[in-house]
Amino acid sequence: MIESAARLFDPFSLLLVTGGTVMATLISSTGSDLRRALAALRPLLRARPESDGRIADHSVRQIQRILDFKGIVCVDRVKTPIEFVREAARRLAEADASCVFHAWAEQALEDRRARHDGAIGVWRTAGEIAPAMGMIGTVIGLVLMFAGMSDPAAMAPAMAAAMLTTLYGLILAACLAGPVAARLERLSEAERRWQRQVIDRLEVLARAEDEAMNRWVGQRAGTSR
Repeated sequence: MIESAARLFDPFSLLLVTGGTVMATLISSTGSDLRRALAALRPLLRARPESDGRIADHSVRQIQRILDFKGIVCVDRVKTPIEFVREAARRLAEADASCVFHAWAEQALEDRRARHDGAIGVWRTAGEIAPAMGMIGTVIGLVLMFAGMSDPAAMAPAMAAAMLTTLYGLILAACLAGPVAARLERLSEAERRWQRQVIDRLEVLARAEDEAMNRWVGQRAGTSR
């Protein structure tokens, strides 16, 4: 069993596929996207967007209560472990009007989408390149095999290397890069979904505050006349 498994390991084939995949991915990606792609491995299994969404929902209700009792300028005092909600509350407290908060919110969501897509794209690119590198290794192995046809003993290792590069490329794409990209995409969609809900609810509060301020100004103007 161990001997059979050892036959599936070929350092040259593995180096060719992994090294070629890494090099091609580095060339096709930006430095910031590469850093985000590697950083995304940390929350890959620990991220819980459903739990974050529930905490964010509770935090928005806290913001509503703070606004009702202390005013919109105090909503940044909300206590929440969700950084996005803290930043949104701060922006809401500092915004002069609902349109200002809306502009920030849309830009923030778009920036997050772009960052997530960049990291996902790196892993998706690696998943697409790995099988191609496997095929390149297969072609190299076949060339070596045909070049050594005069020596039957050299043909078997060349043929094995040709097949193993294809195997390594498929494993790298189907068992690593592809699943990572797919999970990151699902996590990103789930995160952006609850973040959009938070922003929509806070914008409702901001518009209500605008209307209340406009009524107050109108009443003051009517009184002064």
